[in-house]
Amino acid sequence: MTRPLPHAGSGAPHRFLVVVVGAGPAGLTVGNILRAASVDCLVLEKETREFIEQRPRAGVIEEWAARGLEKRGLARNLLDRAELHTACEFRFDGERYRFPYGELTGSHHFVYPQPLLVTDLVREYADVRGGHIRFGVRDVRIHDLDTDRPWVSYTCPETGERQVVHCDFVAGCDGARGVSRASLPPERVRIARHDYGIGWLALLAEAPPSADCVLFGCHARGFAGQMPRSPEVTRYYLQCPPGDDPENWPHERVWSELRERLGAAGVPPPAEGRLIEKRVLDMHDYVVEPMVHGRLFLAGDAAHLVAPIAAKGMNLALHDAFLLGDALVARLTTGDDSGLDGYAQACLRRVWDYQEFSQWLSEVYHGTAAGDPFRAGTTLARLRRLFTSPAAAAAFAEQYLGTAARY
Repeated sequence: MTRPLPHAGSGAPHRFLVVVVGAGPAGLTVGNILRAASVDCLVLEKETREFIEQRPRAGVIEEWAARGLEKRGLARNLLDRAELHTACEFRFDGERYRFPYGELTGSHHFVYPQPLLVTDLVREYADVRGGHIRFGVRDVRIHDLDTDRPWVSYTCPETGERQVVHCDFVAGCDGARGVSRASLPPERVRIARHDYGIGWLALLAEAPPSADCVLFGCHARGFAGQMPRSPEVTRYYLQCPPGDDPENWPHERVWSELRERLGAAGVPPPAEGRLIEKRVLDMHDYVVEPMVHGRLFLAGDAAHLVAPIAAKGMNLALHDAFLLGDALVARLTTGDDSGLDGYAQACLRRVWDYQEFSQWLSEVYHGTAAGDPFRAGTTLARLRRLFTSPAAAAAFAEQYLGTAARY
């Protein structure tokens, strides 16, 4: 049960120190950090609670991010229930190559699907810490960002009336198509974008994984990936043309391509099962600068998107949220502006580091299928180097785990 707004229905404007727009991992983490410091805030979300707790998303969480959640009292279920991954496997040239990154670094990944994390964060914010949150709001607008008295308005889903909320700061955590990014003055915004020119068919199968770790198939027919989700459900990816129709991929074609692209000497083929999800993801990245305008601070996909090639997106959103939540607490409880002043610069250092790694990894995944013998040859050289050069292996492991980025 969510906490009602004070004086609800009075028609009078409400006031909170911070309004958080968007209840994804970034927005809910910011909200929880504020509530833990007794900073009153309001989270606005256009979808229902049920929708955000069930929306299918990947769930690779780097160890530093999980420890950041733990530090803030937000990782109890994650640490109890998440799978720990310490290795991955590349398959190319008909062979399998296991990459034990845990042995090289002493670190690992947590695999915890995003809907479970969002469920945990909503419960902690709304039900445990008593935070204000409104679901199903419509037509959110942000006003007077260039002043020290910004305000936010929205349409109440129950009454259809406009509600006004005054605040000191707005945290824009509502994604690429949200109102936060759209509220930036167009003449002041630079969006750096990169399109890979490929798509991934994202699949969820009612079938056990064929290996105990993530698989990367680098094949002339296109990339294929496997990510274990549970003993009964497996996530698969197949490279496809951008904008492809999932209906072009019937059951038999999907499993035929997975067998071919993930095939290697001495390994069993993937276990077939019913496909319960099929959607095409077009691979692209973007970075929005500035991430700050007046009293509006962007976080997560509102500010940047990294293609799922390297499984970095949720980790970047959490990094933003840790920095922004802590900076807002410092400003509102002690008057310390240093965190807010350095927020964008601190975020963007990690963002660009992860973008560069995503580009590098894309060539490893997709170069053999480019139809260019030169690219195919250099891609195979990169792959072989990972398993013959300790220095190359260590560098890859650090970037793959996010441990190379010290910010």
